[in-house]
Amino acid sequence: MSIHQQLEQVFRDVFNDDSLVLRDQMTSLDIAGWDSMAHINLMFSLEAAFGIQFKGNELAEFKDIGELEKYLEQKSAP
Repeated sequence: MSIHQQLEQVFRDVFNDDSLVLRDQMTSLDIAGWDSMAHINLMFSLEAAFGIQFKGNELAEFKDIGELEKYLEQKSAP
């Protein structure tokens, strides 16, 4: 499973939307239900799925999904 597919699955699980399709330019404003509680759930779910740990409010600092995906690719690179 690619990083994009994993990321999309985490978003589908957190936002309870199996039809959610992520695009690089998407932001929190493009995803229904992305509020402060969903943001925290997303952060913990991403950490568990990718074996990472965000520092502080690092997740909120990504400008879009594409930037988050690049970060996850860098973290998983050998």
